Amino acid sequence: MIEPLPVIEGNGVYLRLPQMKDFGPWRDLREESRAFLTPWEPLWPADDLTRGAFRRRLRRYTRDMVADEAYPLFIFRQSDHALLGGLTLSNVRRGVCQAASLGYWMGEAFAGQGYMKAAVTALLPVAYDMLHLRRIEAACMPTNQPSIRLLEGCGFVREGYSREYLCINGTWEDHILFGRLRHDMPVRERARDVLEQVPPAAQ
Repeated sequence: MIEPLPVIEGNGVYLRLPQMKDFGPWRDLREESRAFLTPWEPLWPADDLTRGAFRRRLRRYTRDMVADEAYPLFIFRQSDHALLGGLTLSNVRRGVCQAASLGYWMGEAFAGQGYMKAAVTALLPVAYDMLHLRRIEAACMPTNQPSIRLLEGCGFVREGYSREYLCINGTWEDHILFGRLRHDMPVRERARDVLEQVPPAAQ
């Protein structure tokens, strides 16, 4: 079994395991962001934002971590400890695979400000070095341009297209499939590396 993850520090953010004391901020952020999030998520259960459902969620998180199947994290802003969103490494596969799937959500008030990129960037070394994963996978709908920019900016590579991949908001949706290996680099670094290999006369 992998030991529970420590607090992960990032650029202006930190990531830690969810706790019961997070219920109020989590409930408020999810409720305020409901219209923003529902086009990209599975249907919410009727009791999703209740204290009891959150407690059951935490119990499931604990079981998943003990079984080395998933690692959920909440994202907080360093300056004021505001809850910003969350991300999860799920569907952990060991043996000859050593891979996991990355999922994430961000509160509407904090979207588009670079917080998720900072969170994913902070998580990746932990996924590779502490969890000993060699491959992180992610998927997003073709219409979700912010998510596509996020993944490509964090070094994920488009690897395929899967029809009716997930049931999102009650509808089976196609998804673009992404993957990232330890040695993959963000798009900007990849472009800079290519330019550095081009002779000056050709630039």
